[in-house]
Amino acid sequence: MDMTRRAALLTSAAIASSVAFPMRSLFAQETPRKGGVFTVHYGAEQRQLNPSLQASTGVYIIGGKIQEQLVDLDAAGNPVGVLATSWEAAPDGKTITFKLRDGVKWHDGKPFTSADVQYTAMEMWKKILNYGTTLQLFLTAVDTPDPLTAVFRYERPMPLNLLLRALPDLGYISPRHLYEGKGDIRQNPVNLAPVGTGPFKFVTYERGQHVIAERNTDYWRPNAPHLDRIVWRVVTDRAAAAAQMEAGQIHYSPFSGLTISDAARLGKDPRFIVSTKGNEGNARTNTIEFNFRRKELADVRVRQAIAHALDIPFFIENFLGDFAKRGTGPVPSVSTDFYPADNGPQYPFDKKRAAALLDEAGFKAGAGGTRFSLRLLPAPWGEDITLFATFIQQSLADVGIKVEVVRTDGGGFLKQVYDDHAFDLASGWHQYRNDPAVSTTVWYRSGQPKGAPWTNQWGWTDPTMDKIIDDAATEVDAAKRKALYGDFVRRANTELPIWTPIEQIFLTAINAKARNHSNTPRWGSSSWHDLWLAE
Repeated sequence: MDMTRRAALLTSAAIASSVAFPMRSLFAQETPRKGGVFTVHYGAEQRQLNPSLQASTGVYIIGGKIQEQLVDLDAAGNPVGVLATSWEAAPDGKTITFKLRDGVKWHDGKPFTSADVQYTAMEMWKKILNYGTTLQLFLTAVDTPDPLTAVFRYERPMPLNLLLRALPDLGYISPRHLYEGKGDIRQNPVNLAPVGTGPFKFVTYERGQHVIAERNTDYWRPNAPHLDRIVWRVVTDRAAAAAQMEAGQIHYSPFSGLTISDAARLGKDPRFIVSTKGNEGNARTNTIEFNFRRKELADVRVRQAIAHALDIPFFIENFLGDFAKRGTGPVPSVSTDFYPADNGPQYPFDKKRAAALLDEAGFKAGAGGTRFSLRLLPAPWGEDITLFATFIQQSLADVGIKVEVVRTDGGGFLKQVYDDHAFDLASGWHQYRNDPAVSTTVWYRSGQPKGAPWTNQWGWTDPTMDKIIDDAATEVDAAKRKALYGDFVRRANTELPIWTPIEQIFLTAINAKARNHSNTPRWGSSSWHDLWLAE
């Protein structure tokens, strides 16, 4: 990128502070206060509220308070029962038995039973849920010998540790009686007016305005929840969201929802806490996704050229600051259990190498220096994605690739990329959830249901990669699993169907009156049954 373009880009956005935002000391133990309304910044509607059908922080931020999963994570990041009270795996790994919590009711008063687990697992997780379809690929049946026992049966071994890592995100249960025999599950109106077992009951959803849920007075946990209600306020303008936080109209902006400059400013204001705490279970990488239906992008040399054309260290230093680092592959460095010693090929900034690869692929510069044109769809989740899209556009112009940036809302992005495949390049976030088989390998394995968000919709099929993924997901020996995921990372970086050049952890901005916040590794997605507001 020439200096004129760099200067223009730098002046078009706030530059990240190089000073980390401090996490203030947690308040001493206090007696929870009953009542109050907790207001949340909801930045990008996804036209779906049921986490059994769509795994996404944008769904969990609402649906995770209304519906519950079998297992969640405790403060130390260890599995803890929610709708399940215990679990046991057979020695061969092909049978896993869950004992379920007694006395739990759906918000409409019907009892929660193993029939709900069986229906959700077989009809939603296995057939529809993005990430779930790969995780449960070898699930053959869920037996229900009694109302409080669910026995999962697998064709190939399911490592118990993998399943327990996955269930906090991919283990939400839906009410069978509201879905079975009601037509297309995806079109069921309950998906936008969810009925769950959680601490808060759905009240209303006004598109473009707000979602409201109120206290579940018949909740199974004693003395919970504390809040009267939660209001998710739709605010797509990040600067406006920050202004509403300062005015006391919003208490919480999750998942890096504010501009970098506003987050820095609020982090210095004693009325707020700005931190990565509570997001440890949601490490993320910025992505560039390639549509193999374009002949240019189907050539690996073109994908490598695009990677070489981007000065990633420059972008991180000038726009993201201390909360980002250079990514090395689809398994981020924070994954101590699975990060490989050898990540395979890397793609340092080298414009000459990029141009040579494009020439070699047969895409030589034509009139005006342009080789070909591409449409780039950036996801509307965060300011860094918006900035990165402009950076990609300007950087690729320097090697003769003209890029049109097409911006949409959340629902439009998901439909165009994952259902209509109406994109050439897409950029967004890949979220890593503790184990590659939970939400990472599904980006690479072929055979995903059309329209499933954040799955392999690129038109890319690689039988070698499919075998690595399947073998790793069914390997019960921990050392062998790690070795297989090393093979996975190296092949991903060699074939490059997706490039993951930047690692980050989400930022949270929250009002200092909030108590019991950020106390689990996936707090923004959790139930908030113990959250309360001080006077």
